[in-house]
Order: sequence, then C-alpha cells, then structure tokens
Amino acid sequence: MAILNFTPSSMFPVTIDSARGTRVRGSVIKMQKSLNTTDPPASPGFSLCTCGRKHFLGEATTPFLPISPSYAAPSTAPNSTEVLNQLRPPKPDWYFELYGYFRSAGMERYEKEIAVYKRKLFANLVGKAETVLEIGIGAGPNIKYYNNIPNVSVLGVDPNPKMESHALKSAIEAGVKSENFKFIHAVAESMPLEDASVDAVVGSLVMCSVSDIPQTLKEIKRILKPGGLYLFVEHVAAEDGTFLRMVQNVLDPLQQVVADGCHLTRNTEDYLLEAGFKGWCRTYWIHYNKL
Repeated sequence: MAILNFTPSSMFPVTIDSARGTRVRGSVIKMQKSLNTTDPPASPGFSLCTCGRKHFLGEATTPFLPISPSYAAPSTAPNSTEVLNQLRPPKPDWYFELYGYFRSAGMERYEKEIAVYKRKLFANLVGKAETVLEIGIGAGPNIKYYNNIPNVSVLGVDPNPKMESHALKSAIEAGVKSENFKFIHAVAESMPLEDASVDAVVGSLVMCSVSDIPQTLKEIKRILKPGGLYLFVEHVAAEDGTFLRMVQNVLDPLQQVVADGCHLTRNTEDYLLEAGFKGWCRTYWIHYNKL
C-alpha cells in the first residue's frame, strides 16, 4: 500500500506489490519535445493519515517509464452539442439539480482527505499555466488550488448544466474573478475549443465516467499547447482476484445508475499509456484498504 511519486530520473518501470484496495491515481503529464527536464527528484517521505473509512498508508519516491511521443492532429471533431446530446441525452432538471447538490455537498469529506495530495499535484501549475481547463469540473472543488497562479483563467467543462452555479460559487470563493471563469456545457469527448489553446488540462475523477476514454484523451492532447500539462486524479479498479475487485464487479452496474455513469472497474492507466503522451509523469498511488 503506497503512494508513489514518479520522476524522470530513470527509465526503469516500477513493480508495485499487490494490495487489496481501490487505487486512486494522481499524475501530471507534460507534453514536451524532449524528455529533458530540470525538475529535481522529489525527496522520499513517509506519512500516515487515518481518514474516516479510508486510510492513506504511505508515500515513496521512485522513477517511472517515460511515455512514447505523440501530438494531436488538427481537430475534425463533430459539433460539440451534437456529441453532448448523443453521449449524455438530456435528463430532467430535477436529476441534474439533485446530482449537482450531492457533488457539491456530498464530496466534502473526500476533498478533506485528499487535500494534501492535491496541493502537491496542482503546485505543478504555478509558473507553467495561465489558462487552465478542467474537464468534469463539477462543483469546482479544485478551483481553490488555482488561486495562487498569477492571472489565471479557468475554463470548466461539464455535461451537467446545473454545475455552473456551484462551480462559479467555488471560483468566487477561491478569489478567481468571475470574468476569469467560464463554464462550458459539453462532454470531454468533444470540447468546443481551438487546437493548442490551453496551458493545462485537469481531470479529477473523470475517466471513470466518460463514455469514450480514448477519444477524451485525444481531445486533451488536441487542446493542449506544446509543453502543456495534463494533471489528473482518478480512481481505478482494484487488483484482479481481490475481494474488493469482486465487490466492485458486483456494484458497478448500480454505481453507473446512481453516480451519473461512474464505473468502478476501469483500468485507466492502460488507456493513458496507449494514448502516447510524451514527457514525464509525477504520480501518486493511493491505496484505500477499506470501502
């Protein structure tokens, strides 16, 4: 059970001992033309935090295999509204409002538990990004981590139109001027943005819910400027053969219904490797040993 911080100091992959628990992965991927970087390796550390029903058990530093190069092709995406209606058919307002409320109020405990790790992750934006696009922005719990970025502009993409008021409220509370925040009603598979138009893309618990992960990753690469950053925190499937994986398999259909399409059993890392991002990854693995 560990949180691993990957740096480009070596090209040897890491073997992680099997452990029962839901893996949550947070990473920053840099789109760049070479693997050279002046960022120093992080120092090894250990921390123990008991967080309600979940336990963060450790932290270590180790190298990660660099990802092969690939850059986005010019956009040929269909109309974003058409894709939105196709992938996320309109639902009653009460559904959007109810889910928006639960995303706003129901995630407070989780956000407190993971705050220390998000601060480390989003610190990578300082000095490197002025235009930040967050896919699946929801109620905007990450916006407070952007307020120390000078002249930051935040774009928030979400298929739930009722999230706009929650996200705008979070932006104002975080000190982001209302004119520097824009909510975009769209899906991540087709975002109405120009190629190479943003400095950084952020995703927090998003790949579990999108309809098409490969297309979403293509869109991220398309809208990122060369040298841009993709930062993410994702929950993924537990190890095969574990009791928790069996529970996930049983609960996955229900989870998709009650959590707006969220899947419990996706192996998101495989998609990221196949997408061919280039550069370095700084990654934290957080293992939860309890439901």
